[in-house]
Amino acid sequence: MNAEAVWITGIGACSALGPDAASFADALAQGRSGIALQPGDPARGVAPFAAAAVTQALGQDMPPAQRNLHDRHSLMALQAASEAWAQSGLPATAPRPERAAVAWGTGLGGSNALQQSYGEHLTKETPRIHPYTVVRVMSNSAASHLAMRHGLRAAMLTISNACASSAQAIGEALMLLRQGRADLALVGGSEAMLNPGSVAAWQAMGVMAPPDPEEVSHSCRPFDDGRRGLVLGEGAAALVLETASHARARGASALAVLAGYGHSVDAVHLSRPDADGQGRALRAALADAKIGPAQVGYVNAHGTATDVGDAVEAESLARVFGPRGVPVSATKALHGHLIGAGGALELIACVQALRRGELPRSANVRTSALEEIADVVREPRAFDPSKSMVSNSFAFGGSNVSLVVQSPD
Repeated sequence: MNAEAVWITGIGACSALGPDAASFADALAQGRSGIALQPGDPARGVAPFAAAAVTQALGQDMPPAQRNLHDRHSLMALQAASEAWAQSGLPATAPRPERAAVAWGTGLGGSNALQQSYGEHLTKETPRIHPYTVVRVMSNSAASHLAMRHGLRAAMLTISNACASSAQAIGEALMLLRQGRADLALVGGSEAMLNPGSVAAWQAMGVMAPPDPEEVSHSCRPFDDGRRGLVLGEGAAALVLETASHARARGASALAVLAGYGHSVDAVHLSRPDADGQGRALRAALADAKIGPAQVGYVNAHGTATDVGDAVEAESLARVFGPRGVPVSATKALHGHLIGAGGALELIACVQALRRGELPRSANVRTSALEEIADVVREPRAFDPSKSMVSNSFAFGGSNVSLVVQSPD
């Protein structure tokens, strides 16, 4: 028996490109970057760096005592999820809580709360650690807050699988709904790690792009010959998934159909990507969606702008789709790398592209030897709605996730 279709009925985003999914899509269409110079913290050995930071106020509608329970990444999660939930047309609390789930991804969880705690402990003669440090730091804090806000009692999944976290959370929620264990799921991811401790660690690893001396907003250059590394971003993205029958019964419509999920593990190296592993995730997603490579009209690449990472991904795409066989772009050039939340935000980029009929560009590409095998979208292009889209998320540790979305019938 064929599994029931799963619809996306609501989306929400909180990123450096704006406070919602519409402003996010507008910025992608305009090629407007959210990347800016951050001062760093020289006293702690953190050099100035380029990053995509969220500038809007968070949690202003909460009483201080309630806000105290949240790390920054949880506040972003609530903002994005509120938008997605409202767009879906669901009541404030899930109609059948025991049939409603939450699946959330994050790489470092409450790293800002952890930074604060360490700062208090190490720098003050009489430290007073915040009493809610543990519940703010724990990786499942955002999912817990979302479950309580919307009455989601069927299941709570928290995936922390580095840069594949939210994409995998979305894929596992898809399986949950197909298995009949829930009728709807609030899914996505959030990340907020632009603090001295985590930035210092990324700088020490040597994978962060230095600020572009001519234009800081151009510091992230996926697929460009001059790419020099990733640019960190922060934010959150949320989607409401429903079985088609559940959505129809309440009169909801689909923004898109989540049609396929592929997951593989390289088991090769902690940080070096592997084209074979990526190809297996791509093929698994296409098989799950019951489509072939020719039926895919766009891939939102993982595209972090590292020298090896982009080259390996271009190779994996060529193996699956043929050389220059599918249009591809990397939107991280504009919104930065949200680590655990990146997959969810980039899936929303695909949903918005489906709805608007236009592919987002891969910004900041001047010259690219990779264009010999990858059809890099340098300017917005029209999209054939009869075709599918794929979103790739590949992680340190060797976890690879590909998701397939399609226009609703």
